[in-house]
Amino acid sequence: MRLAWRNLSHDRLRFAVTVIGIVFAVFLMVFQGSLLAGFIKAASGLIDASDADIWIVARGVPCFEYPAPLPNRFRELAQGVPGVAAVSRLVVGATSWQSPSGGRQLVVLVGAEAGAGHNFPLPRLHTEGEAHTEGESMLPEAVLIDQSNAATLESVVTPVEVEINRRRARVERAVTGFGSFLGSPYVFAAYADAVNYLGLGSEETMYLLVRSAPGYEVEAVRRDLQARLPETDVWTRNGFASRSRTFWLDQTGSGGAISLAGLLGFLVGLVVVSQTIYSTTMDHLEEFATLKAIGASNGYVQGVVLTQALASGVVGSIIGIAVTIPLLRLARRGIAWIYTPWWLLAGMVLVSLLMCGLASLVSIRKAVTVEPGRVFRA
Repeated sequence: MRLAWRNLSHDRLRFAVTVIGIVFAVFLMVFQGSLLAGFIKAASGLIDASDADIWIVARGVPCFEYPAPLPNRFRELAQGVPGVAAVSRLVVGATSWQSPSGGRQLVVLVGAEAGAGHNFPLPRLHTEGEAHTEGESMLPEAVLIDQSNAATLESVVTPVEVEINRRRARVERAVTGFGSFLGSPYVFAAYADAVNYLGLGSEETMYLLVRSAPGYEVEAVRRDLQARLPETDVWTRNGFASRSRTFWLDQTGSGGAISLAGLLGFLVGLVVVSQTIYSTTMDHLEEFATLKAIGASNGYVQGVVLTQALASGVVGSIIGIAVTIPLLRLARRGIAWIYTPWWLLAGMVLVSLLMCGLASLVSIRKAVTVEPGRVFRA
């Protein structure tokens, strides 16, 4: 409406303050939403990267990062279940890392057999008689790191010699998309090397990754495996991924803290917009009284105030997203797992409009209850 735009343009400073408040709220909500989305994605990232249809884990294991040993013989038992095409092993554990300069730190070592998956970060051992393929490791004791941790692990230039748990290792290359959200970097190795680095017994493993045979229903194979191995928990890949995400979000409190910060951004924007829209309404109260005196309906007056709020929301959302996107790219240099899905940006526009609509309620009530005779008073 023309009147709404005139009211906003009349006091540009107040309009600017409203927009700045919305920009700040949008930035905080998008940033915290990206942290939450990235946290959820990273909490099950390595599970999702596997090709396994089914994960066999020790009873009660809550997530990928907190495993418990399984007897190695369970692999043979699993292979005997109808519908099982292949079973591969995976181990994970915290261990010490010594950089070339002698500095030490804790890392999370992940070791898997070749059947873990095409997208799983795994150095491939080149054996005698095989043609060398670009990207394969030429030597045993090879490990991979994520690019986001290269500087921390002093492995920006590869290959480089390091030590893992006082044993020699060689960083062959860096991968991307597997930054750790734990604070301790992920390091990826072949299964046999990881077992040696972690000091795991020859009769123990940690995870069994099962691929089902064509023509078999995954859930049916899972039930048969659970019946064959009652001492374990047998999950579908999606089921174990969901369990890991739930653990990190609910039982650690991390999800609640991130969500609370996003809610705080919404409340900050709500308060700022409410105050400025209310002030604008009070400054133009005589105009609203005039409108009512000449016969304007309450719906028309409500529309003017609501249009002012929504116009502020649209402008603030667009500027807020435009400012937030480059800042998020900058943030990924330090927080590699931060993730901003497209629907989060689109959703923030709707949330901002909702915020502005709620903020206008008090102003609307004040505008529609003003006495028409006010304009005729001396």
